[in-house]
Amino acid sequence: MEPLRSIERLSLNQITTDRLNMSEAVEACVRAEVPWIALWRHKVAEAGLAESKRLVRDAGLRVSSLCRGGYFPAATATARKERMDDNRRAVEEAAELGTDVLVLVCGPAPDRDIDFARKTVEEAIAELAPFARSHGVKLGIEPLHPMYAAERSVINTLAQANTLAEQHDPQDVGVVVDAFHVWWDPELYGQIERARGRILGFHVSDWVVPVPDLLMGRGMMGDGVIELRRMRHAVEAAGYTGAIEVEIFNRQVWDMPGDEALALIKERYLQHV
Repeated sequence: MEPLRSIERLSLNQITTDRLNMSEAVEACVRAEVPWIALWRHKVAEAGLAESKRLVRDAGLRVSSLCRGGYFPAATATARKERMDDNRRAVEEAAELGTDVLVLVCGPAPDRDIDFARKTVEEAIAELAPFARSHGVKLGIEPLHPMYAAERSVINTLAQANTLAEQHDPQDVGVVVDAFHVWWDPELYGQIERARGRILGFHVSDWVVPVPDLLMGRGMMGDGVIELRRMRHAVEAAGYTGAIEVEIFNRQVWDMPGDEALALIKERYLQHV
């Protein structure tokens, strides 16, 4: 399988360099000649929306996505409404920052009723999609590994995400394929093909053995068992040619100086993705 020969599609997902603030992350991308950045809302809030937009624009970077919307299920109707209001703000922020993808981490069940939570997610996406469309923003449903079902998302397979997305126009709702979350799925490659025309993002990291931590245990590409290049070829065969985000939750990576982290990311990206 053909390797990538340039970093023209490489995007630094901001969580990978979590110790860096907005200005520092942008400057590190510029020095490393990384052309894309994926922004997180808490980082945007720290710097301010207008300042974040200015920093990215002045640096000549492109924003591949904004993370995150979602967390739709809640114990009360009032809380669910508050979460929908926050998701509308997330859509507005994405539009202002110049990205057309809002990544959805759909949220856990607040009361053990996982079926009801999944129905809540379905209904919330249907409510949010027209608002997002009016702002030129697409909703990217990101399935999370089943180990996160109780605390982060009840959408755990690409098949589930596809079924939700298929209720909407491909220009409104699609899926995000994160290698860390879906690599294990025996239906993965069939579901990637099923998602043709709806893939809004491709995220890479690696699954190290043994996993040291459920959240903070993602590895640098090449340090684990995921067939990253095979997966990249599959999403490309399904029509995705957009940015490839490196998204790593790992304290050792976070503790690296920004320039050192970017240099390693570039090296491993070309070697393994």
